[in-house]
Amino acid sequence: MAMASLARRKSSLLLSKSLCNSSDAFKYSISLTSFSRGFASGSGDDNDVVVIGGGPGGYVAAIKAAQLGLKTTCIEKRGTLGGTCLNVGCIPSKALLHSSHMYHEALHSFANHGVKFPSVEVDLPAMMAQKDKAVTNLTRGIEGLFKKNKVNYVKGYGKFISPSEVSVDTLEGENTVVKGKNIIVATGSDIKSLPGITIDEKRIVSSTGALALSEIPKKLIVIGAGYIGLEMGSVWGRLGSEVTVVEFAADIVPTMDSEIRKQFQRTLEKQKMKFMLKTKVVSVDTSGNGVKLTLEPAAGGEQSTLEADVVLVSAGRTPFTSGLGLDKIGVETDKVGRIIVNERFSTNVQGVYAIGDVIPGPMLAHKAEEDGVACVEFIAGKEGHVDYDMVPGVVYTHPEVAYVGKTEEQVKALGVDYRVGKFPFLANSRAKAIDDAEGLVKILAEKESDKILGVHIMSPNAGELIHEAVLALQYGASSEDIARTCHAHPTMSEALKEAAMATYDKPIHI
Repeated sequence: MAMASLARRKSSLLLSKSLCNSSDAFKYSISLTSFSRGFASGSGDDNDVVVIGGGPGGYVAAIKAAQLGLKTTCIEKRGTLGGTCLNVGCIPSKALLHSSHMYHEALHSFANHGVKFPSVEVDLPAMMAQKDKAVTNLTRGIEGLFKKNKVNYVKGYGKFISPSEVSVDTLEGENTVVKGKNIIVATGSDIKSLPGITIDEKRIVSSTGALALSEIPKKLIVIGAGYIGLEMGSVWGRLGSEVTVVEFAADIVPTMDSEIRKQFQRTLEKQKMKFMLKTKVVSVDTSGNGVKLTLEPAAGGEQSTLEADVVLVSAGRTPFTSGLGLDKIGVETDKVGRIIVNERFSTNVQGVYAIGDVIPGPMLAHKAEEDGVACVEFIAGKEGHVDYDMVPGVVYTHPEVAYVGKTEEQVKALGVDYRVGKFPFLANSRAKAIDDAEGLVKILAEKESDKILGVHIMSPNAGELIHEAVLALQYGASSEDIARTCHAHPTMSEALKEAAMATYDKPIHI
């Protein structure tokens, strides 16, 4: 580590605390005195920990609890573990994103690399089968992990009958009561519907239906320009659909740095994705063969119509707590239905905890996993730690967009003096060698201390590149720290090094 950089980091301690305290993100930065709490196995079927929900937060919490020596039961209503993410979200969408990207590359790019075919066609059933195989293998893998770690798995819909008892209507049509000293709610989130729009998963689909279309729509309308909408729009756009994204807000992916967002939108437009921003859906007509939307400007004005074969409603997600009986045991929720917890993930009801999408914070699978581990560690008398400012976000289009920390707009709002370093992939040798050089790395650092405040990457595999930046932020690194760390050549990661050099001094290769 450079000595000058170390000195600057020490001098920035007060600033670092200020930034942390003034963050507008809901986050934890937990460093609490450990406490001791003993557990006995109890009599009968009592558990030390019961987890309601087997998604990324729930199954990880259950495995961690068992690893810590706690008798653990996980209740999951779906009948397969992994939650929305594995069954109808993260995993199947990434499978289709990869398959559709391969087709698009074969159609448009392979010839440039000297690989030619007489023709290229899509076998949609085979593509869907590959996706389903990936999901099946992974869900079975989690069941194997449960057996390995001796987690009891109950398939059914659980609801509270007391703070220490969960009634489960099993998938076999029976009922059982699962008792636990500590119960964790990890039921995730559900699709957010829009007024006047009925999702039938045929012509008007959610992300679930968009992952299982039986044919490629000629025209696809996506309502919502967030992560899911852009990813699924990319899948079907690559396969031949004419994709139009309708968004009420003025921008796509509002959590992105605005400079990156604008370049990202231009890139998607070059891929023939159309955008109608500041636009409101007034009504939906499904009386004909297709779907007709009536639209108007978000601020009001003249109406227009837009027709498609399929409409994807991707307007976000909402906490799923329906039928849990939270009101029966007095668990408090906020105005949008999220469960209120303290820094230990404990609700206002003793022995009842909540994690993941049902509590405030980013609705991301990896955030839920971190919640699960930390929550169980607190239950076991250890220390937990989740800092939501350090949770990376990734949009898995091509190129991908990944980011962690603060945007330039957030840094400006804090009134912090800062520097910006950028490096385009057009100047990265590996990106040029593989003919995939669209994008850039952008680093924000505090001017006096050089402490990194945020990193934003648009590139192929940005979701893999971002973790060096996450680690840097986690340990309070400076841009000079990254710049003086040797990176293998030729790699895409060198663009991060060069952007760091541009932040504290000057890059070499531009």
